[in-house]
Amino acid sequence: MEHLPEHVRRNREAWDRYAADYVKPGERAWASDAPSWGIYGVPEAQLGVLPESVDGLDTVELGCGTAYVSAWLARRGARPVGIDNSPAQLETARRLQAEHGLEFPLHLGNAEATPFPDASFDLAVSEYGASIWADPYRWIPEAARLLRPGGRLIFLVNGTILMLCMPDAEGEPATDRLLRDYFGMHRFEWPDDTSVEFHLGYGDMLRLLRRSGFEVEDLIEVRPEPDATTTYPFAPIEWARRWPVEEIWKARRRG
Repeated sequence: MEHLPEHVRRNREAWDRYAADYVKPGERAWASDAPSWGIYGVPEAQLGVLPESVDGLDTVELGCGTAYVSAWLARRGARPVGIDNSPAQLETARRLQAEHGLEFPLHLGNAEATPFPDASFDLAVSEYGASIWADPYRWIPEAARLLRPGGRLIFLVNGTILMLCMPDAEGEPATDRLLRDYFGMHRFEWPDDTSVEFHLGYGDMLRLLRRSGFEVEDLIEVRPEPDATTTYPFAPIEWARRWPVEEIWKARRRG
């Protein structure tokens, strides 16, 4: 195995273990022509995450997993490229490409240091990929390097309030109490897992984006409908209706 930073190596091993659990969700997402976002599958028509048109755009999905977001983009006329840290996830993505007759490049690699040339893309996107499994102080400047002037960065992350209210025990739902500090948020490790996540507070994220050459255009705080469902126990609908389970940042690369 090539030399990888410690957290990248740990996350590769973890996601190769998790991959089997994401085969069925990947199959469902590939089979749908209508994008939906997050653990509650909130429709694109409701959130307006993507640009009005992606036809003809060069796009990169950072931490693509089974690459369903890239599949949605390809069907809308984009020229997507995916990169992911997990060989097992990419194996599923390649199988689904063959089944759906939709081919685009898929790379094994670390989204913090990609093999792509400067200014290669018009849109960079990440839904629970690099957005939480890579160090933002590395992957966001890398996304800026990859984007052309005026290019867009769109990424979905866990809600900041959620991360402050999340118990350490796996499967336990978020509480209505703050359980950890807001100041100094960055690296998260869980007692019962070996993976490493990254989450920043709002001020730190804004400063990082601006320092990396971005102007923030929107922050969508995702609120599912009352009858929405999820298979993830950490954020029951009663909680998700009161506070944002997920946030979607939208930024544009300065010229």
